[in-house]
Amino acid sequence: MQSLKTTFRYFFESASGSANHFIARWLFLRALGVIYLSAFFALLFQVRGLIGSQGILPAAEYLQIVRTLGLLRFWYTPTLLWFSSSDRLLMALCWVGLIASIAIVANLWPRAMLAVCFLCFLSFVSAAQDFSGYQSDGMLLEAGFLSLFLAPSGLYPGLGRKQPPVRAAMFLLLWEWFRIYFQSGVVKLESGDPTWRNLTAMYEYYQNGPLPTWIGWYLQHLPHWFHIASAAMTLVMELILVWMAFLPGRWKTVCFFIVTMWQIAVIATANYAFLNYLVLVLAILLLDDGFLRRFVPLRWRDSLDDAVHRAGVAKLEPPASDLKANPSTVVDSLNAIRSCLLAIALTWIFYATVVPFVQMFWRDAPLPAKPVAWLGPFRIANQYGLFAVMTPHRYEIEFQGSNDGEHWVAYPFRYKPQELKQRPRIYAPYQPRFDWNLWFASLGSWQQNPIVPRTEELLLENDRAVLRLFAGNPFPSAPPRVVRAVLWQYWFSSPEQKHTSGVWWSRQFLGNYAPTLTRLPNGRFGIVDEATVSPSVQP
Repeated sequence: MQSLKTTFRYFFESASGSANHFIARWLFLRALGVIYLSAFFALLFQVRGLIGSQGILPAAEYLQIVRTLGLLRFWYTPTLLWFSSSDRLLMALCWVGLIASIAIVANLWPRAMLAVCFLCFLSFVSAAQDFSGYQSDGMLLEAGFLSLFLAPSGLYPGLGRKQPPVRAAMFLLLWEWFRIYFQSGVVKLESGDPTWRNLTAMYEYYQNGPLPTWIGWYLQHLPHWFHIASAAMTLVMELILVWMAFLPGRWKTVCFFIVTMWQIAVIATANYAFLNYLVLVLAILLLDDGFLRRFVPLRWRDSLDDAVHRAGVAKLEPPASDLKANPSTVVDSLNAIRSCLLAIALTWIFYATVVPFVQMFWRDAPLPAKPVAWLGPFRIANQYGLFAVMTPHRYEIEFQGSNDGEHWVAYPFRYKPQELKQRPRIYAPYQPRFDWNLWFASLGSWQQNPIVPRTEELLLENDRAVLRLFAGNPFPSAPPRVVRAVLWQYWFSSPEQKHTSGVWWSRQFLGNYAPTLTRLPNGRFGIVDEATVSPSVQP
């Protein structure tokens, strides 16, 4: 019984927490605040056009459908937008989340501010429908929730000297980091994609991702041996090297530098929003204070050493509850309840992540699935798997307007490829969700992606919120009479083309992606021309 108590305290009580991760925790939480900041900052400029009252997928309409679930709607769609789905509340959530993330960076009331960020971001994700289907959103929600148990309490806790990091919370954050890599490696092999098996997956990777960068253009033109080596190194890192996270300290430090250099390369060559930054930040927990202490200014080292000493003394001293035959104080009871709730929550999350992990190798494993499903709506226990199947071609959807049906003018995008001479930029961790979703839409049919015809309708109304998602409005005085969505196939230009013509891209017109629409006299929308691109043309 005593050993069970000792084990419980070792994993779930701060007093028995890790005395060698004060600096790592401090750095991780500040960096997590920066990632939250980037997420809310991006939403400030997009949320009304995405899910506002006049947006592409209004949250109000979605929540009205979910209301049919009765009281269960609060569990299956956990969002503060149940109070109101107005544009004001949407913007308020973004601003509150932005301010709370700045407070996290400044180390002001970090635990409470982490809770605020989590609730605000979850409120958006739960109501954003197609605009929140990314794995990166789940990664941030999972890391943000687990960080609630890692962060020290108090208005300005500093390093949290009296509250060592809870070991179970640290383990689950590293477990998330490990799963992102390892499960991504597994799905690459399980998917059956021949490009991973013959190591040609990187041949077209740099040009075919959602939003390439100019650095990716140069890497795309490197010899095939470089791309083959990159694919092999990706599999080795995801399937083998990440196991170093479970080895002693120095191995973890080596692992940190390997994966950090890799993530920096990915960030430079592709815009995956805050995804790679979050994976990089999670890796900070691989480092211990023995390594990080050398980078701490001398005037702060004494304070750090004192914190470590206090944590060590706390481990040697028995808890107050053990010194009393019948503990009866309110503080003791509350601490016991808090520890039990923490243990239940973290154990539940661990189980909910272990089940899909095991099922990747043993599909019929006799493990109860309901605890996993219950956590599903909150996106805090996820299964990951990046680039299981590589995209063989690059297609781009472009919206065009016309007043005569003959001369078409394109709506300029802010971020995704369009103008051939425009250099692909680096803007991650900023996430342009509209541009991202159009890339995913191009891989299927318009019937599978209602955001495309819905955008056409809103452009016929010169909807302000949606027009803000574009770089400009070619019809400022009045909306066009006809709007269409066309499909292009894009390639990186060759070095010769870039040298002679200054173009970064080449493209070929394929046809109408979706029906061409017009506004009828009765205010409804009519089809002028059907889609001409067959889904079979697309990958």
